[in-house]
Amino acid sequence: MIKIYGIKNCSSVQKALLFFKENKLEYSLFDFKKEKVPSNSISSWLKKTDIKTLFNSKSTTYRTLKLKELNLDDDAKEEWLCKENMLIKRPVIEYGDELLVGYDEEKFKGVFL
Repeated sequence: MIKIYGIKNCSSVQKALLFFKENKLEYSLFDFKKEKVPSNSISSWLKKTDIKTLFNSKSTTYRTLKLKELNLDDDAKEEWLCKENMLIKRPVIEYGDELLVGYDEEKFKGVFL
């Protein structure tokens, strides 16, 4: 089963959901506006990808919290991801041993079709 982490009103998540619907692929959506992503999930993601990929330094939340001024190291960024899920780049997709971050239609075709 494909598990998508994100929020419904995010354009990248909407593109991913549309891709899965159009290709009749079953998925479940974990909406992190409704529930918090467990810290152990974030830690396991960081074993499969790097913090630069997962941490969204272009988000409104990043700017609002003025995190650039704090000059965060990787450990601090991971702590912030656990505290504030809106800093996670979206969507995050778990599929078997695969972890995909962000929407990339060509990559999706290679993995899912």
